[in-house]
Order: sequence, then structure tokens, then C-alpha cells
Amino acid sequence: MTLLTSWVTSANSAETDFPLNNLPYGVFSTDALDPRCGVAIGDMILDCRAAEEAGLIDITDEPLFDVPFWNEVMEDGRATWDTLRARLTEILTEGFSGEALVTDLLVPRADVEMHMPFLVAEYTDFYAGRQHAQNMGAILRGSPSLPANWLHIPIGYNGRASSVVVSGTDIHRPNGQTKAPDAKTPSFGPSRRLDIELELGAIVGKGNELGQPITVDDAETMIFGYVLLNDWSARDIQGWEYQPLGPFQGKAFGTSISPWIVTAAALEEFRAPTPARDFTLLPYLDGSKDGLYNIELEVLMQPEGAAKASSIAKTNYNRMYYSAAEQLAHHASSGCAMTAGDLLGSGTISGADHSEYGSLMELSWAGKEPFTLETGEVRGFLEDGDTVTLRGAARGDGFKIGFGDCVGKILPAVTWLAK
Repeated sequence: MTLLTSWVTSANSAETDFPLNNLPYGVFSTDALDPRCGVAIGDMILDCRAAEEAGLIDITDEPLFDVPFWNEVMEDGRATWDTLRARLTEILTEGFSGEALVTDLLVPRADVEMHMPFLVAEYTDFYAGRQHAQNMGAILRGSPSLPANWLHIPIGYNGRASSVVVSGTDIHRPNGQTKAPDAKTPSFGPSRRLDIELELGAIVGKGNELGQPITVDDAETMIFGYVLLNDWSARDIQGWEYQPLGPFQGKAFGTSISPWIVTAAALEEFRAPTPARDFTLLPYLDGSKDGLYNIELEVLMQPEGAAKASSIAKTNYNRMYYSAAEQLAHHASSGCAMTAGDLLGSGTISGADHSEYGSLMELSWAGKEPFTLETGEVRGFLEDGDTVTLRGAARGDGFKIGFGDCVGKILPAVTWLAK
């Protein structure tokens, strides 16, 4: 696929995350404009509310953009998604006769504040990267062998929708209960082993009815788009609490997402196959399409006061074992109702090489092998003041489909207990 040319000249640069081929969806505000839906195009944003009011977007009987979130569009289903994308492409393509009218509805991205792009209904996090699962087994159990169910089922747990925040939101170091190996009883205080997890988040656009399972191919049509996702993790809190029911407080304090929803349609040309299976999956997990995407991913870290951010990991979403559609189909296989705004975390994305590990737990091997940043600081886990940035893009011929940065800074833990 080649670059589509826009009359918004900044969208034609090979360096922009947001060419005409992309058209991701977000929510923005300015000093003069309250939060509203927008579409990124080059270094500008098209104000969707204003475009609808001006008659440039007129695809449904009821307004789509009178609310500051994308759930209304998501709930309307794929026919609306496709019609909207086609119309946006039309009015932003080079040679569009109404260019002057659309120009008045563009806002510089440099002048905006970004907000949560959708209302998160529920949040489910999966554990679907094989290399990560093997690394965690080696670290925690002394063996890279996988749990007996891992090669047959996308393992996941229900997380906290209330803790999902947009890029740029600071994250307080969590307090929690931990137990040192040589201690007789646990203690309570700030996490000392604070980590990241590099993930891709899939957003459900159209749900299923309670009691009605779906196929993997159904799931493909239900996914509205994707965001970068950092599932911040307190490894010491998690390690004490997770038996027998899995993660709880060690994961509940914060999950960051990138501000732009990259649609499934924009990624269609970048599909990649899931890996060869050790065992044939059960029929309900069988789909007709390649389920992954070639999306290059990077993690950067910048301590407070450091001159620049250091790249600490690079990998690709195509390293995953289970696709988002397989995860969604499994989630609904019991008859669980999935709804517009459900967010599915892919699980940590790690490749075979050490430079591809998507968590600090792996990069520092649980703190036993600290690594040195380009600016000289040494890290095993996160320290207060550290800023972590996730980046991702699918690369075409002379263009890329980018997500925008997913950024979070660690603030000190909140102290409220009397001494």
C-alpha cells in the first residue's frame, strides 16, 4: 500500500504518524474549545463536531459528535465506521473541492490537550506473549516451561476500567502489602519493584448479547481499533497477592493508553499470521484471517533531570501467540456479554532477543541484572520521577501508521497513614 496524498501537506511526510492512510480518532480540547472528537491528519486535527454541524459529515439520522467520546460511533457498528472513514478520506484527499471549508475546521495538534478517547466499559488483560510467559516462568519458577493450559487458551484476568488513563497522566507509585522472603509476616508501604508492560490494547466497538458466543471471524468485525497500552505493574505486591486468584492491587493502580485510536481498517494492510501452534487450537478459536499485525514497538525511559530519553526495548506486535480476535472470541465463549468500550490488553509483548523484552522484570531479570541507560543512570525497576514512553507504528511504502506516544511519569507514593 502506498501513501495517499492529502491537501494537508504535513500529512504527506514520511515522518508523520498520521498520514491520510491512518486517520486515527481521539478527543481533544483547546483554550477556546471544550473536549470533542477529532481526527488526526498530519500536524492538524479535524474537529468532528464542527464538521458535522457544517454538514461535511452527515452519515446518520442522529448526531454522532455531540458527545466528547467515540462510543456513539463505536456502538453504531461497522457500516457506520466504514462510511465515516470513506467520508473523512474524501474530504481530506488532495483535490477535494471543499478544501477551504474544511481548512477552517482544522486545529493544530501542538495547541491541544488530549483526553480519554472513549469511555472504558470493562478492562481485561491477557497473558498472550509466549516469550514473556517463558521468561516469567524462568524468573519466578526457575523454568521457562509454560503452564499446562497456556498453549490451548488465551489466559486473562479482569482488571480495573476505572484506572485506565490517557497518555500524559502521572501515575503515583502504589502502596500495598508485600512480604520479604525472610520475613515472618507481611508489611505495608510503597512498591519497590515497580514495572511496565508493553502491550497493544484492542477496543471492542460492537458487542454481543449476553449468552451469545461469537466466532473469531465475528470478533474481527467487532474490534473498532487499537491503542498502545502500558499496564503498570507492582511486582512485589503482585507476587504476594496473586495466589490463588491472580493479579489484584499489583495491577489496579494504573493502565496508560495512547490518545489516538488507530482503526482496524487502517491496519488491514499490515496483517501478519499467528505463529505455528504446538497443538491445534479448539475449533472455536479458529479464524479465517491472519490475526496479528506488523507493528514496530519501542519503549523509552527518561529519569527526572536526564538530558534525553533512552531506548530500552524494541519489538513487534507480530511476536504474540494469540491475536486480539482470538482473545475476544474466547472472552465471549461462555456467553459473556462484550460491550462497546471494552478494552482488551494483549499481554506483554516480548521477542526472543533480550533487546525485545517488553518489561523491566525481564530486562533486568527481576533486578538481578540492572541495565544502564544512555545517560548513565542504572535501573532494575522504576524510580520516582522516571518517565516511560511507548511508541508504535506499522510501516508502509514511504509512510507509517502511528499511534502517537503513550507517556506516563512516576510520582511518589501517597502517604496517609499515621506514623
